[in-house]
Formats: sequence, structure tokens, C-alpha cells
Amino acid sequence: MTLYPRSLFGRLALLLLAVVAISLVATILFFRHDRAAVLVRAFGDTKIAQLQAVRAAVEGSDARERRETLLRIGRDYDVRIVPEDLRPNPGGMMPLGPAMRDLETRLRERLGEGTELRIAPGRGLLFVRVVAAGTGYWIGFPLPRPPGEDEPIHAILWSLALAAVLLGSAFAFARYIARPLRDLNDAVERVGRGEMPPPLPESGPSEIATLNRGFNVMTQNLRQLEQDRALLLAGVSHDLRTPLARLRLGIEMDGRAASAHEGMVDDIEEMDRIIGQFLDFARGDHESPPEPVDPNAIVQACVERYRRAGGDLEFRPGGVPSMRLRTTAFSRLVANLIDNAISYGAPPVEVTTARTGGDFVLEVADRGPGIAPDDVLRVKQPFSRGSEARSNANGVAGAGLGLAIVERIARVHGGRLDLVPREGGGNVARVAIPIAA
Repeated sequence: MTLYPRSLFGRLALLLLAVVAISLVATILFFRHDRAAVLVRAFGDTKIAQLQAVRAAVEGSDARERRETLLRIGRDYDVRIVPEDLRPNPGGMMPLGPAMRDLETRLRERLGEGTELRIAPGRGLLFVRVVAAGTGYWIGFPLPRPPGEDEPIHAILWSLALAAVLLGSAFAFARYIARPLRDLNDAVERVGRGEMPPPLPESGPSEIATLNRGFNVMTQNLRQLEQDRALLLAGVSHDLRTPLARLRLGIEMDGRAASAHEGMVDDIEEMDRIIGQFLDFARGDHESPPEPVDPNAIVQACVERYRRAGGDLEFRPGGVPSMRLRTTAFSRLVANLIDNAISYGAPPVEVTTARTGGDFVLEVADRGPGIAPDDVLRVKQPFSRGSEARSNANGVAGAGLGLAIVERIARVHGGRLDLVPREGGGNVARVAIPIAA
């Protein structure tokens, strides 16, 4: 488990959020730095002007009245003026930081080389030594407050509001960019289930438009291939059934032995059954829309049809609810499972239905040779058959399409086909379909 998102949308959103956050933080820091520099510069200009005014006032005052003059100037300029002869060192440290060193340099340029700076942070004063009328004076000013203490609250609120707008915009932009890829992913999943999705929009960013255009061409080609395949198989099957009907009519009218007639009729019926499988495989399973039906009723109807034809079948229905199924396709699924069990297995054939969790489960079990585990995946493919023992158990060849048809119909309903060994010998074909599909 990782905090780094795995989806493209999550990664794109995280990238945009990080860029916006870094940009916002950098802007705030640069703003505070520039603001601090501006404040220090303005403080220095103000103090230089005040010091020049103080020095001019001291130099213009009468020596006898200088004490009163110093007190008056201190009140007017809100400063403390101490003659150097009374306090050679006002107490404090040398200037720290580039801003204060720059201020000291500017003061010396404007007030002379005798200018010095002392900082008394404990008292919150900045002392500047100036020479006026041949006498040194220490003039103390209140230190400027650190940047940020007087920062207006509305500036912070505006910054937070701007950050919220930018982050929301980044999230919406990332979602807009990732939406075509989500649509493409959904379309690919539908193709994987055997469905044909509607064409994707061929607008938007050039890369997405090109990708969607290629996908639309691919699905159109697949749709055309499916139509051509169905048309070809239907045409071939129809053309073959006509001479088969004539052959059967000729056999019925022939005067040969009954055993020979029965063998030839069986061969023709087997050929007709194989052709029927071709037609079932070629027929689309999306023809009829899903509708609420009782699956037990469909299975019961198929079982009764095979019983009337002489099949040895047992049906044990379970408690399953009504569910949405493509009735014709599902009936074809049941018929192919039963036909496969009768043709390649051994009686009795047991058909059961049940509800397992959220799935409807249909099982058709026989007592034949079974299917080897290595053959399970292969026999689900079109035109594939199991081992020789199972294929020839009843002398039936077949076209190898029955389980492929079942697999495809189950997938159309969102389900799956499993082939497992039966306890005591034989095979179990199990189809599980989600009830809420």
C-alpha cells in the first residue's frame, strides 16, 4: 500500500496540486522577503532624515540651553538623546544581519565616518552615534517590529481563498483531462466482454482524439468482421442443409435394409446437429434485451424437451429469484450444456440450480470419462474437443462448439463457465451468473 496514487487522474491531480502549492508558498515567501526589505529601506530613510534633523537642531541650539533643547527634541522625535561624555557606551551589540549593516553603511555616507550603530534588543532600541557641534551623541530609536506582526488579517484570508480556488481549479482540470481515458477504459472493458461500445468522441486533445479515432476504427472493423462471419456461417449452413434434406428423403424412399437406413439417418442427423451448432455460434447473443424471467422455468423447459427425446435427466431446482436474462441465449446455453453431457458423458445427467452468494449457479453433471485438467481451457475454445476417451465415449465427433457457445453466452451475462471433476467420476459444468447483473 502506498500513498502515491496509481491512477493517471490521481497522479495528474497530485502533480497540479503540488505545483500550485509550491508556487503559492514561493510567492508568499518572496512577498514577505520583498516586503521586509522595503520596510527596512523605508525605516532607514526615515531615520536618516530624523538624524539629520536632530543633528541640525543640536548644532543650532545654544550651549547653555542645550539640555532643554535635547529634551524637547527627544519628545518631538520620540527618541532618546544621551551625550557621549555621560554614557560612552549605551549598552548593546554591533549590528547583525545584512539589512542593519547596509543601514550602518548608508548612515556613515550621509552623517560622516564617526557614525556607529548599537542594537539593544532587550530594550527594543536602536542607538546611533552622531557628532553634532563637536560632541558625540547616542540617539536611541525604537526598533522596527519584525515583518509579519503588523500584517493585515485580510491578506492572509485572501491568500487562503486564492489557494482554495487554485487547488479546486487544478482538481477540476485534472478530472477533465482524465475523463476521456476513463471512457476509453470502459469501452475496452465492454469489448473484452464481447460487447460493441458506441463510438468514442474524436474531439479534445490531439493525442486523445487520435487514440479514440483509432479505437473507433478498430471496433468498426470488429463489427464488420462479426457480421461477415455470421453471414458466411449462416450461408454455408443453409446451403448444406438443403442437400442433407434431399439425402434423407432419398434414404427414406430407398428399399435397403432398415439397419443401413438407420445408420445413414443417424449420420445425417449428426451432420444437421453440427450445422445447428455452427448457426448457434454464428448467431449474435445480444439480439434480445435482458428481461425479468424465472431461470428455473427455462431450465425445466429444456430438461423436459430432452426427456421427451429419450434422455436420462434429473432436474433438482433450487430457490433462486427472478433475474434479468436474455431468454433465447440462456435457453441455448442450457441446451448446449445438456447436449454436451448426453453426447460426451454418461447417464444419468443431473441438472441443478442454486443461489450461491450473489450468483445464480447452474450445474450439469454427467458420469462420463470427464475432462482432464490440462484440457479445461482448451475445450472452451471454438472447434476444440476433449481427450479421445471423452470424445469417442458415445461415438460422437461433434464440431467442438458447444462449450465455446456456453462460455460466450455466460460472459455476455457477466458470468463464467467452470469445468470441474465430479466426485465419483464424471464431469460437472458449472455456470455462475450474477443475479443483479
